[in-house]
Amino acid sequence: MKLIYITDVHGAFEQVRSLLYETLADVYIIAGDLIDIPFYTMNTAINYHELQVFFHGLRRRMDRTDVFIEDFVDKLLDMPEVEEDILEKGAKYQQYTIRARRVLQQKYKFLENMMSLKQNSKVLCLPGNYDMDLKYTSLHERDLHLHSYEVEGLKIAGYGGADTWTPGIPERYVVRYRAGKGVPDHQNELYRFFSSVRPDIICAHQPPHGIHDHVTAMGPSGSPALRAYCDDHQVLMCLSGHIHDEWGVVEKEGTVFLNPSNFGDVTQVDGTVAEGGHFYSVEITAGRVEDIFFQKLVDGRVYDIADYHRRNGGWEEEIIDKERYSALQRRENYDAKTVKSSHIPEFVLYNEIKQFFRMFQTNEAEERIDRLEKASRLIEEGGRDNFAMDVVGSVNVGLSESGSDIDFVLYLRCGSEESDTCVSGDYCRCPRYGEVKEMLQDILGEQLKFDIVDCINLDTVERSIREKNYECEATQRFVAYRTICRPVNYRVISPLEDLLNADQEFRKEMEGSIRAYVKMFVTTAQHVRSFSKYEERLRSIGIKIPEAIKMKIRRYLQEMDEETKG
Repeated sequence: MKLIYITDVHGAFEQVRSLLYETLADVYIIAGDLIDIPFYTMNTAINYHELQVFFHGLRRRMDRTDVFIEDFVDKLLDMPEVEEDILEKGAKYQQYTIRARRVLQQKYKFLENMMSLKQNSKVLCLPGNYDMDLKYTSLHERDLHLHSYEVEGLKIAGYGGADTWTPGIPERYVVRYRAGKGVPDHQNELYRFFSSVRPDIICAHQPPHGIHDHVTAMGPSGSPALRAYCDDHQVLMCLSGHIHDEWGVVEKEGTVFLNPSNFGDVTQVDGTVAEGGHFYSVEITAGRVEDIFFQKLVDGRVYDIADYHRRNGGWEEEIIDKERYSALQRRENYDAKTVKSSHIPEFVLYNEIKQFFRMFQTNEAEERIDRLEKASRLIEEGGRDNFAMDVVGSVNVGLSESGSDIDFVLYLRCGSEESDTCVSGDYCRCPRYGEVKEMLQDILGEQLKFDIVDCINLDTVERSIREKNYECEATQRFVAYRTICRPVNYRVISPLEDLLNADQEFRKEMEGSIRAYVKMFVTTAQHVRSFSKYEERLRSIGIKIPEAIKMKIRRYLQEMDEETKG
């Protein structure tokens, strides 16, 4: 079973959508602080927060901390001889609270609509201290808080919220946390729930005591009840969040504890913004956690940061992306510094259309991507590393059918002495190409046919970027493919993308030279047939393409036609 875990989303809904589109997993756990603010503008959120702080102080002075702020305000306004200023503030606070509930419900509805499109996977959610109790929202059927689900023989259960008050969120609606310190285990809601359902995998927003819970000013801040339960019972994994800086992989008493840091961008106390995108992908075989992949989603692309493999009874860490790993350790932003989007109008349009079709990705498309990913790992284990693929065609769009073959671009590290063979139309003479193709044929077999539409030597691309060789056709093709294709084994490609993104002038100049390569993918007639075919597939399952997307398709095809004529 493959499980993907993210936490501390903080309103990064488009980032969640991109993760669901760009990754494959049997189960997704999207946990903790799904919402950032209960409004659509920061000014409204600030005004509400100021009023909340005011009434929180007044509540404390009147010794009424036993009631929610909202209930306190309601009762206060009914009291005689209340000052006019307080009445005015109280009325505004009531209006803001009503607005906050409505906006929260709308945001959870948006998330549900997004997650419902991932029909081939189980998507579960856990509320954090920023969230409502999800049983009152559109996400109620995905709610992990005090619920359990079974996926491929493993029971997953969760407990949300945190032992802290979150200013800016209506107290009345925040999920109740009844697992705090000082409560005996047998009376603790968290401990009693997990004891009754006996989960294999636990997800809790607040971490266990002593693991991923250190706060500089306070020391350990985790749940003693959660730590006691994991120590006393057989738990395969315990997934937590809440403390963004305390990320990592730890194993204690046979339980693997994971905190991937924040997935959404987070505004910190000093006003700076800590970039997110971090998550774990976990491979579980025969009830045992075998491999853990620490990854980061950046502009729709998944970067491998570090791998964790079981070795000799422990975990062996292999850092894949030293720059991003070190930046996270220092709590410095890495990817927020550069602009990575394509400036080619045709490619921008194509990607918008592709993202729409990808929402309805078929089982066949997911199966083919999964098989390519497994094949790449087997080839690397066989000693043939430094190769990757970019998928094109129906699998790239996500609407592959049974019997469809796979078209992809192959990337290799062939060395400078073989670079002349890895040019368009001549790469078949490359010995490295022949080795990898033969291995792919052996692994994929006859049932899954594939076609390598192009092969590019990454050594050639890297050299041209460093030397600023604008005329390198291999690099021009590389930039074109990277703009619109779907990568497999992206860790091999990502260092070159980082090189390109570090020199935006060079990348933009290259993008300006590659419009001619649009014709390399397909002719206009083939595009017309392809998009008509995709539309027919969606229509067959009752999905009508919105007129806005149809207009983008027509515009894209028109520009493609003009490009071909030119």
